[in-house]
Amino acid sequence: MTLSTALLQLATRPIESLVRRWNWKAAFMSALIRAWIFFFANFTAGWRAAAGAMLAEYAYRGITSGFYGALTQNFSRVQPAWQAALAAMIVLPVTSHSLEFLVHWLRHTPHLKTSIIASVCFTLVSTLFHWYAMRRGAMIVGENAATLADDMRRMPRILGGFLVGGPLTIFRLLRSRMA
Repeated sequence: MTLSTALLQLATRPIESLVRRWNWKAAFMSALIRAWIFFFANFTAGWRAAAGAMLAEYAYRGITSGFYGALTQNFSRVQPAWQAALAAMIVLPVTSHSLEFLVHWLRHTPHLKTSIIASVCFTLVSTLFHWYAMRRGAMIVGENAATLADDMRRMPRILGGFLVGGPLTIFRLLRSRMA
């Protein structure tokens, strides 16, 4: 699938692309991790403020991350891979953090700047990781999907490949330019 085909599919069939393919695995994992990010980013404002920020983030991510997971899963099928990664790194963070900022601004999250910066940093890494894992058949939902337990058993190997993949790609590019 090309990037233009994937974007056209998202624009013309959003119910099919995002709602019916809502990725509960992404929603569960993202809500769990991000809730703790907001808790710790706001802990110096008191445990009630931290818990409030945590619960707001958990609710927000519990709902929306399934859509973002569906978006990432859609991009995981795009070729060439670099276009898919770039699109995921732009579309997803702009969308998710605009809404996230609004949710926490409306509820007066005390350390909003710190919370959002930490969340954006996490998104940049987690989006690439989920895209990488989904290209390898993990963390997907729908047809050909494994259970979450099976995905978790594969995670050490997928995580290792993800951590080594970036430096290897850079090394190969540098080596090819030197030759």
